[in-house]
Amino acid sequence: MNKKLAADLTLLLVVLIWGATFVMVQNAISFLEPFSFNFVRFFSAFLLLFLWFWLSQKRSRRTGQHSIPAFSKDLVISGLKLGGWLFLGYAFQTFGLLTTSPSKTGFITGLSVVLVPLFSLLLLKQKPSRNALIGVGLATAGLYFMTMVGSSGINFGDFLVFLCAISFAMHIITTAKYAAKYPALSLTIVQIFTVSMLSFVFTLFFEDISVILDPAIMLQPDVWGALLVTAVLATAFAFLAQTYFQTYTTPTRVALIFSMEPVFAAATSFFWINERLGSMAIAGCILIFAGMIFAELPQKKTEPKIESLSKIS
Repeated sequence: MNKKLAADLTLLLVVLIWGATFVMVQNAISFLEPFSFNFVRFFSAFLLLFLWFWLSQKRSRRTGQHSIPAFSKDLVISGLKLGGWLFLGYAFQTFGLLTTSPSKTGFITGLSVVLVPLFSLLLLKQKPSRNALIGVGLATAGLYFMTMVGSSGINFGDFLVFLCAISFAMHIITTAKYAAKYPALSLTIVQIFTVSMLSFVFTLFFEDISVILDPAIMLQPDVWGALLVTAVLATAFAFLAQTYFQTYTTPTRVALIFSMEPVFAAATSFFWINERLGSMAIAGCILIFAGMIFAELPQKKTEPKIESLSKIS
């Protein structure tokens, strides 16, 4: 199996994991507040990744092989930027789940792949293709059908999830810039640690951190089950895989693969909690998905190489 195919299949697995966790996270944050949940989730993932890093260094020294490069200043700064966007994305998404449904969260989050070409125009001075503009129009119409037609309109949770989509779009672009420059494990460790520390700070200011030490809360099956899956699979494995494999594929293909996340989110919501969407909402889902696919269809012009992303400060 060539590296490009391996990258595509691994990233598709990552998206499947992410899509399947919306219901789990929504159930967990009914017991554990959002920033507290994200702190425990990302700090646990950081510990797992750092343990792997330490064992890799120890094995390299024992066998005389080259060890994974240390955490340079440039790498740490890059990881902080990635972690900042990732923190915003998950903070907005987790709070949004308090007042909106998992399937709507999945589809609105999926708008990030449509926003990527728009942000490329602003940050890289690259004019969006005709397909990208059509895709944005389709997705915007779909969002209207999902949130406005036959409902009370856009609620605050929907707005927060849209801010999440903006943050994740920036994370995709920033990852494309830095993934090829630094070792994937070291870069992932820094960004995951950044998310955990920012979540910890916000927990101190806005939530009751003592709940994290309360066995009656932490031993709830919905809580520890969600933390186990999200920390190990949806965080440690997922972001290490994204950081590593994004060097073997293009940002366009990554965005296309990520457009499957809302499909997986809706499917798991249907099977786990029997969530059913109305006809207008289903039409909106189809339009958003069509927009995401259309925006990322291959163009005749060759896609700029990742090096062009170095213009991002």
